[in-house]
Amino acid sequence: MSTLVTVRQTTTTTTSTTTAINTNNNMTTTNGQISMHSYGITPPITMKGPDPSDIIATDDLEESLRSYDYFESDAELALRVDVMSKLDGLVQKWIRDVSIAKNIPIETADTVTGRVHTFGSYRLGVHSKGGDIDTLLIAPRHIDRTDFFTTFIEVLRRQPEVCDLRAIEDAFVPVIKLTFDGIELDILFARLALSTIPSTFDLKDDKILLNLDQRCVRSLNGSRVADEILNLVPNRETFKSTLRAIKLWAKKNGLYSNALGFFGGVTWAMLVARICQLYPNAVAATLVHKFFTVYSLWEWPTPVLLKPINDPQYGFSVWDSKVNAFDRHHLMPVITPAYPQQNSTHNVTRSTQKIIVQEIKRGLNIVNKIISSKGEWKELFTGISFIERYKHYIILLLSAPDQNQYLEWSGLVEAKIRLLIANLEKNMYIEIAHVNSDKYTPNESVFQNQQQTNSASTKDDSSNT
Repeated sequence: MSTLVTVRQTTTTTTSTTTAINTNNNMTTTNGQISMHSYGITPPITMKGPDPSDIIATDDLEESLRSYDYFESDAELALRVDVMSKLDGLVQKWIRDVSIAKNIPIETADTVTGRVHTFGSYRLGVHSKGGDIDTLLIAPRHIDRTDFFTTFIEVLRRQPEVCDLRAIEDAFVPVIKLTFDGIELDILFARLALSTIPSTFDLKDDKILLNLDQRCVRSLNGSRVADEILNLVPNRETFKSTLRAIKLWAKKNGLYSNALGFFGGVTWAMLVARICQLYPNAVAATLVHKFFTVYSLWEWPTPVLLKPINDPQYGFSVWDSKVNAFDRHHLMPVITPAYPQQNSTHNVTRSTQKIIVQEIKRGLNIVNKIISSKGEWKELFTGISFIERYKHYIILLLSAPDQNQYLEWSGLVEAKIRLLIANLEKNMYIEIAHVNSDKYTPNESVFQNQQQTNSASTKDDSSNT
């Protein structure tokens, strides 16, 4: 695995100016069109629906996405459902066994249940072929995190379908990672102050966070945010179609990595959701166009919000750049809609901000051509070759004795790369430090084949000629 950082000497600094737009609406559906109701923090920009050319452009967009083998087959979708069903069965049996081991009477233990929730791309309905499933295990009060990382991980270890099993207990959000029947899973844990987790349990209720520790709150946050996003968009299907396109564009252009200082999946989802709020009756092609239009004009660090920030005073800090000094330093804040509201882009650096803004503006130029019938969607999904982009590169090579140690080691190094970027940015002669989000096999020449690495490149004024 390797990583490149671009260092460019410069004597001037340019910043892009933008116009921030926010949303809150009152909308209901009439004859397939959405009328005023309650989405966002400002009224929509327009309630206009699609014209025939918009529908044709959307059909072309969907066809282009299919050409990238983006969608799973029915069999692959069924496998995911089967894996989640098996996982739920393991969780319920484990909770019963642990309950009995903690001297809860068998007749009571038989009624004690937990819950398995999904979040991330899978919960939003926009996961791509081969993508992982972000999962949350919610347990009753007598089952703790130690049980999760000891007895539950042993339950998983005994399953013949499970491989690449590893626990990351000291992570900001502790997680068990594994591959179950070919599907990658990340499993988070949270316990609630309840004797059992009923089927009627409402994850959206802020009161469930009372008296929980920070790790449980962080674990719950992923599912709560995903559910809120879906509740805050006027049309879920249009939102999903638009988000699929933006995700593919972001991945093809190396902008899809929270760990490396770019935007992660939840951030792209919130940015798309905001556009859906502003144009509630638009179809996907129009929304993609508006996405690039709005964010090419956005005045960062004005925050992107899907709903007003609310603090019920349950003891958890919420994002507030006026009160919290740390929040004031965030460069491109995109605020999660579920309490406690946080900035999902705190890893963004000066360099990654510049790259994101630059690529959004380049994307707008491409989509302008597509909308005017002078280009094709495949142009949007064709990124610039990173290996041909710069003159000098720093390459990080990683090795480990076995696969499990490699997975842990590479994860640790990847989490630290943005610190390397931040240190390079402190050099007065460095204009930009650009990290490549792709990974390459160690026996492969990065400069001969651009198929797989994590890279960092260096570039000075002389290479501009």
